[in-house]
Amino acid sequence: MVIPPATFGDQRRAVYSLRLSEPGEVITRIDGFENTVLDVHIPSVERGIEFEAWIMLERMGLPVPRALSAEWLRSPRLLEATGRTATSPGIDRAADELRLSGAEGLTLAELANAWVHQAMTYTRGMTGVATTGAEALAAGGGVCQDYSHVMIALCRLLGIPALYVSGHQLGEGGTHAWVEVLLPAADGSGRAEAWALDPTHGCAADLTYLTVAVGRDYGDVAPTSGSYRAGHGGSLTSYKEVLVTDVEYSD
Repeated sequence: MVIPPATFGDQRRAVYSLRLSEPGEVITRIDGFENTVLDVHIPSVERGIEFEAWIMLERMGLPVPRALSAEWLRSPRLLEATGRTATSPGIDRAADELRLSGAEGLTLAELANAWVHQAMTYTRGMTGVATTGAEALAAGGGVCQDYSHVMIALCRLLGIPALYVSGHQLGEGGTHAWVEVLLPAADGSGRAEAWALDPTHGCAADLTYLTVAVGRDYGDVAPTSGSYRAGHGGSLTSYKEVLVTDVEYSD
């Protein structure tokens, strides 16, 4: 499973605990996208297993772009299409329209964000975790995952490196997904800046957005994944709750 990293821009993981209902081994590792991944191995389970994670995050200050090394701007992983972010005639036409605007950098990314928001209708139940962005766009709608895949496909066609972001938005019922676009830092330092944009809502992300993990698409950041060996089938259920525990204001 993936959990929020120790630090992510202005976000900090203040408290973390994991409880297993059965004895097992937990190995914590950092993957290639700097996500925190927990590999859990349970040798034997009689009837079922429960995982209970408690995490407290802190965010502070006004939303600013996340600083990254320049290597992220050149990473093929963020510029090449994946199965879920493959292009289509509809996405190609959108990229051509946006190029004609003459916009560049963050302004171009914001236009892409607005285009996806206007081109799709939020509809539950018509897509799944395997649905591609091109399929969702052709159907005319989907959920936050689909909006993000379409925007990533569009940004990569425009030469803008883009990351899929999995997390939560305060006030939303479940998990949420949005996009980070990577651009050269405005200060001329040569570093990269990651700007968080949400095509589902057609806006920039703010302090109500809590990041769990980033990747090329949903496949890199699924909250849980794994396998078990048994002579019968099984089922997986999950429950998540996100609450504001404290708010402090500075003068």
